[in-house]
Order: sequence, then structure tokens, then C-alpha cells
Amino acid sequence: MKYLLNRTALTAVLAGLAAGPALADMEAAKAFLDAEIGEMSTLSRADQEAEMQWFVDAAAPFAGMEIKVVSETIATHEYESKVLAPAFTAITGIKITHDLIGEGDVVEKLQTQMQTGENIYDAYINDSDLIGTHWRYQQARNLTDWMAGEGASVTNPGLDVADFIGTSFTTGPDGKLYQLPDQQFANLYWFRYDWFTDAKTMEDFKAKYGYDLGVPVNWSAYEDIAEFFTGRDMSYVGGPSEGVFGNMDYGKKDVSQGWRYTDAWMSMAGMGDKGEPNGLPVDEWGIRVNEKSQPVGSCVARGGATNDAAAVYAITKSIEWLQKFSPPAAMGMTFGEAGPVPAQGKIAQQRFWYTPLTAPLVKPGPVMNEDGTPKWRMAPSPHGAYWSEGTKIGYQDAGSWTLMKSTPVDRAQAAWLYAQFVVSKTVDVKKSDVGLTFIRESTINSDHFSERAPRLGGLVEFYRSPARVQWSPTGTNVPDYPKLSQLWWQNIGDALSGEKTPQEALDALCSEQEKVLARIEKSGVQGELGPVLNEEQDPQYWIDQPGSPVGKLENEKPQGETVSYDELIKSWN
Repeated sequence: MKYLLNRTALTAVLAGLAAGPALADMEAAKAFLDAEIGEMSTLSRADQEAEMQWFVDAAAPFAGMEIKVVSETIATHEYESKVLAPAFTAITGIKITHDLIGEGDVVEKLQTQMQTGENIYDAYINDSDLIGTHWRYQQARNLTDWMAGEGASVTNPGLDVADFIGTSFTTGPDGKLYQLPDQQFANLYWFRYDWFTDAKTMEDFKAKYGYDLGVPVNWSAYEDIAEFFTGRDMSYVGGPSEGVFGNMDYGKKDVSQGWRYTDAWMSMAGMGDKGEPNGLPVDEWGIRVNEKSQPVGSCVARGGATNDAAAVYAITKSIEWLQKFSPPAAMGMTFGEAGPVPAQGKIAQQRFWYTPLTAPLVKPGPVMNEDGTPKWRMAPSPHGAYWSEGTKIGYQDAGSWTLMKSTPVDRAQAAWLYAQFVVSKTVDVKKSDVGLTFIRESTINSDHFSERAPRLGGLVEFYRSPARVQWSPTGTNVPDYPKLSQLWWQNIGDALSGEKTPQEALDALCSEQEKVLARIEKSGVQGELGPVLNEEQDPQYWIDQPGSPVGKLENEKPQGETVSYDELIKSWN
């Protein structure tokens, strides 16, 4: 990917790496702004220079220090590691090593630092899904107090926390900010707009199913559309004559498999309770909490929903669609391997598509028009038979900067400077242009993205719409994300492989979740915020109560419903 506007000018910035702190001045900063940022910022050039001058001055006490930070490997973080980290080093004299590893590995490193107190990294970019963990264990510095106390002298006066769109995800029930968003993404529905709006295709679909082809509102319509396109000859609209599939997913037993389901697939099926904030008392992991936010169960017998009818339905449909309507190779793929497949031009729709995949999908290829506009669009994902108005409809997450208390103060201060640099208003428009993982309202509403919006298939419209706030991350019901998340892929993997039925796999999953909750409860490490398990009762007792968990529906495939994409976009605007 071409990150640099002027490689000659940037070379002057990177020369600071060899020279060290002596080049930690505004000459390096100006060279960086010339080479990399230019006018691609919401700040004027004068304000950019003022912000860079603040970094130069604030970093002076830390010049020569070597700092290590870590994130998962996505385009946004690759840009930070390869371009922004060397530039920050040249500008400030603080040597940054920004490691890129798998998402599961990030969680593992964080867990190890929490368990041992060893300072493995000076800062982490980890998902806001861990907010319940950070709030309960109190091993991460809460940034509200940090910015007013030990971090005050190194907190950018132009940081503008109110400009970040994801801080509600990283704020604990105590009102404290525990993480600062660095990149944000949603899962949405992806489809071939050119195929869906073709007259013959629309006519053939309506003749077969009796309603209009469009963005599916419910899973019944998604299933009908998947069936309709699988094996269809699309050569009459310039598509493939064979090898077309109506669904894309991945089925390999791997850590990424669990995210498919904890990242709101269960709630989109209809599992969990209604209302905001999400997950009270039962969330999309099926974990129930009491009025004090203490986890009290995961299995239906304790009031949880991890193994209720909606959860079983969610897994059952995933397996069915993977087997019937997806490329045969998908069953052996991980998230990373499956992500690029729609760009190959043979997939009609994908029910659960992550917006960070936009960046590689806008490159020239079978799913792009010659004028640089996409043949595809993104829209809200459909919901399942157990879903009703007020239940969570979609997942959104913010990979966020986290400072652990086990990191020495001076190292945390230096790392905090780098964290603020890579989310600063000076660089955010350019970084967002590379990774398309928006974190700032000002960037979303910038002239640059107004101009680029037609080439991004609805991404900008989604982030500018009121619908955006209805997409939320894992809530605070999950008391120990690192321990509990690994149970998901292992148990759901058993269902996808056929080793267990969906019901058997989810019975095992909720039981194992409760064992972890019981161990945390017994240890007392989370104090009054930790689990207090309910006594087991006849599951029917809880099914008969209002809300989640739920019993099995007689009809899990109601009439399919669709909506016109163009009408949907009008409602967003």
C-alpha cells in the first residue's frame, strides 16, 4: 500500500532515527507534515504545527527512552507501526517499537501482564470488549484520573476526548474512561448491489419467492437470497457463469471462530435482553447480571441464555448456511483467510462483514467499477426469528489504548504521548484514509470523506447516520474476557465440526463459563464487582420470566422481508 505522499521528504523525517534525540525538533515535524499529511487533516497547517510543537515540548524529558507497544495486525495498525511510529521517534526522540501480532495474542499478552505484574508492553491497543474486565480488576489505569493526575503534563490539550465517537464503549459503570479509542469498526451486511438491482435478477427472485429482492431485514430473507444465488449463472450481468455462492463465512476451529458469535451474532438471532445500555440483565454472551452488575449465571438454569433456544438457533443457522451456500473451502478457513474472498467476485452477500475489510475491497478488481466506485454496498445485518425491537441489532468495537498499572509511570507517560500522536487531529484523517476505521466525529464529517464517500459503499453514510449508535460492543457483563473468550471458539468449534450438536456444544459452553465465574467468585479478586452465582432451578422457571432466556419457537422461519437499499440510505441521511 502506498502510504507516503513524498518519499524524499519523509526520508528526512526518518533520518532522525539514526541521529536520535538531536533531531527531536520542529524540523523533523515539518518534514513529516510535508511528506505525509499535507492538507489531509481537519486542522490548518498552523494548527498542525502547533500540535506537533506540543509533542516536541512534552516529550523532551523522555528523549532517548525506548518504548514497546502492541496491537493486532490490521491496515490501520500497520500504518501506525510502519509510518507513524518512525515519524514520532524522529519528532520526539522517543524510540517506539510498535509490534503487530494476532488479536488472540494481544489478549494473551495482556492476560499474562495482568497475572504476573511483569511489564511486557508499555501500552496495549486492545478491544473495548475488555471494559468489564478492566473495570472489575482495576489493573488498567482509568484515564479520567490519569489525565488529571500523573498523566496531566503529557496529555495533549488538543486531544478533544468529546470528538471520539467510541468513548461510551470504553467507559465503565463508574463513569471513568479506561481506554482511548484508536480504531473503530462495525459488523454489517455486505452484498453485490449491481446484482441485486439488475432487472432480470430481481424478476427471477420475485417469481420464485414472491417478494422483492433487496437488503434482507430478517434471516428468512437472507436464507432465501443465499439459496437463490448459490450456483446461479451470473454471466448475463458480467459475473461468473459458475462458482457463485449466496453466503460467505469461515468454519475452522480457531480463536477467530469465537468472535463470530460473541460479536453479537447471538443477539442478532434474538438472544439477550432489550434496551440500552446493552445486556441488562442478559447480554449477547448469555451472561446474566444482578442489579449490582455482578454476573450470576450463564446457563438457562441460572437465568443465563448461552444455551437457550435463540442461541441454539444462531449456531444451527450458521452451520446450515456454511454447508449449503458457501464455498467448500470456507469450512477450513479462519477470519483472516475468509476476509478477502468476496473481493474475488463470486459471493452475492455476506451476513456478517467487518468494516475493516473495506480497505482491501476498494482496490481494483472484480467487485469494483472502472471509475473507482464499488459494485457492492454495506447495510445493517438482518436479524433472526427470536429478535424483537429493542434487542441488540449489531456489533461495533473500538480497538483502544490501554495503560496497565504495572507499567512504570515514566514509561506509561511516554507511551501515552505516542498513543495521542497516532489519534491526534493532525494525523487522523490520513490514518482513516488508509484503514477506514473511524474514531473521530470531525474526521467522519470532513470534506475529504464527503468526497470519498461514493467510493466506500455506504461506510461513510453509516458512520454519519443515527443508526451508528445502535451498534455496540460487548458490554460490562463479561468479568474476565481473556478467560471466557477462549471457551467460545473451542466449544462452538465442536458444533461446526459436527463433534457435537449445537445444543450439546452450548450446554458445555455455558457450564464452562460458570466454572470460570465460580472460580472468580471463590477467589474474591474482583470484590463486590465479581460474580455471585444463582442457585440452579428448573430451566422452565427462567424461560417463563419476561425477557431472556427464551423457549423454542414453533416457527423459526417466518416470511422473508427485504428493504430497498436506496430507501434505506435515504433514511440514514
